[in-house]
Amino acid sequence: MHAAWCVFKRELAGYFATPVAYVFIVIFLLLTGVFTFAHELGQFYERGQADLDPFFGFHPWLYLFLIPAISMRLWAEERRGGTIELLLTLPVPTWAAVAGKFLAAWAFAGIALALTFPVWITVNYLGSPDNGAILTAYLGSLLMAGGFLAVGSCISAMTKSQVIAFVVTAVACFLLLLTGFPLVQDFFKGWAPPLVSNTVAGLSFLTRFDSISKGVVSLRDLVYFLSLIGTALAINGIVIDLKKAG
Repeated sequence: MHAAWCVFKRELAGYFATPVAYVFIVIFLLLTGVFTFAHELGQFYERGQADLDPFFGFHPWLYLFLIPAISMRLWAEERRGGTIELLLTLPVPTWAAVAGKFLAAWAFAGIALALTFPVWITVNYLGSPDNGAILTAYLGSLLMAGGFLAVGSCISAMTKSQVIAFVVTAVACFLLLLTGFPLVQDFFKGWAPPLVSNTVAGLSFLTRFDSISKGVVSLRDLVYFLSLIGTALAINGIVIDLKKAG
């Protein structure tokens, strides 16, 4: 655990050592604000309801581009710069390096998400929202970001190119979002057994996040996100071990 903590501190400090972290946070905050309050997009005021549905409704699509931008550097940069060999020769277990890097990226995403608190304050100033539902929606958003990051970390470990890591992660996460669309579900229901169509629907980030964002935190949804994160990080560790053995 000490080794994982050291990697976590090193990685998290590395984010704020360059202007990239601040640019990312500013872009994220600007886009969430625009998508929430713009008349043509979120229609926050036009809806006449004291909730943050427009705010959270755009999170999956924002994460589709912004989260891969965080995850693409986790291992690809280490491999390109040759520093991964140095990291792997240190007395740091592979699991500690994988966990430390992932948790640092997740913490960074969590900081960016927490900085959207003025939107929460605004909706409370304008009305009387269900703050319990908003809190669970924040939890769902954080879990979804973790799922995106775990997938991205795994893919980043497979390539030296950050661009390739970004594109493949974005495509993979888009496919995981796509399985929740009614059009896709109807396609499978048209010919596949119920078990297949239900399994495909259950793989969707969108389906799980929509459920949590409505204030319903089920054990099944929590298990889904945590299992996805755990599986992706386990594969991440296997890939790193193979690189080390090679």
